[in-house]
Amino acid sequence: MRLLAWSVLLGVASVLAPVLLGPALFVAALLIPARIGVPLTARLLGWLRGLADLHRLWAVRVMDTPIPRPYRSAEPPRAGDLRQVIADPATHRDLRWLPANATVGLVLVGLPAGFLLFGLVGIAAFARWVSSAGVGGATHIDVPAGPYIGEVPDGGDGHGWVFLLLGGALLIASWCATRPAMRAYARFLRWFLAPPQTTRLANRIAELTQTRSEALDTQAAEIRRIERDLHDGAQAKLVALGMSLGMAEKLLIADPASALRLLAEAKQSTGAALSELRELVRGIQPPILADRGLDGAARSLVLASPMPIELSVDLPGRPPAPVESAVYFALTEILTNVTKHSAASSAWIRIGHRGGLLDVMVADNGMGGASTVPGGGLHGIQRRLAAFDGRVTVASPVGGPTIVTMEVPCPLTCASS
Repeated sequence: MRLLAWSVLLGVASVLAPVLLGPALFVAALLIPARIGVPLTARLLGWLRGLADLHRLWAVRVMDTPIPRPYRSAEPPRAGDLRQVIADPATHRDLRWLPANATVGLVLVGLPAGFLLFGLVGIAAFARWVSSAGVGGATHIDVPAGPYIGEVPDGGDGHGWVFLLLGGALLIASWCATRPAMRAYARFLRWFLAPPQTTRLANRIAELTQTRSEALDTQAAEIRRIERDLHDGAQAKLVALGMSLGMAEKLLIADPASALRLLAEAKQSTGAALSELRELVRGIQPPILADRGLDGAARSLVLASPMPIELSVDLPGRPPAPVESAVYFALTEILTNVTKHSAASSAWIRIGHRGGLLDVMVADNGMGGASTVPGGGLHGIQRRLAAFDGRVTVASPVGGPTIVTMEVPCPLTCASS
């Protein structure tokens, strides 16, 4: 019944979309020389993309048929970019899909609904025949929407049962044809709305080039951070330690008390340098992450948090070490942002692995309004996970709550400890 309801809904959309969008796009294109058509065309093409995206979402959610977005830019079309939008081959496919969806698509999605409609008409005609036959005499059945209209003898002649047989057969046909018709429609959508193989390869090459560049930039920035921390922290303390030991050596005979004082200061400097080196090592690869995996490392973050955090981990194994490290530091960055900026009183974390994806979701009850801006923390998380084909989704309406979802494709390699 759910697919049958989708059949009706998609059939209505197949009829209304070209009726409303087609003439509007034509008029907007004619008005482009008058400049008013530029923003209007961009807005209408954005609506067309939104309609196509809804069909892609239906295909993957209902029929398990993923259809990648083929557009060169993930942003909605804007008036200033209209030339590039019109030149995009994906826009041409959307425009070809619109009339095709009103013809071939309508037949595919309308077939089960049509069988259902005529089946119900047949059953209604049979019910009227039975009701009229009970009175006796010849009966004229007036069926407005059905093809079977005419004189039907009374109950002595069984021709009226044809209504029941045909109606029942059409209802059974509707039930049997729904799923195959919806599958065929999903394949039809994929044929029109998915990018061709050459486009997918070109987009993939561009994506890998960008993620490689960002990964190299991130790695270089991390190396510079480590060098800066060593230079300004532990290295400076070790230099001071050497100077203190040298002065103590000179004063050891002439002024033993001052030499002892310098040795005590040197001892303190040694402890401070070791502490900074330990913190630096934890920033590179926390020992708890190597020993207990993402589960144990996440629990340590929850215990160290000043706010109550509910944690749920469902990992039957361990991700690869680079993925584990990237997700851990992304989780650390998110929790730091929650503590500093969200004004939240509680949060929760869900970590799982489904369908080949490491899925991490972090939510808080703060004031919301978080967004991904270049140079910001969330943008840094996106760049970090993009090196593993990961994806970060942020839902943070003003007033809250904020939900950050991270998905990284990876296998689980070994049993977690």
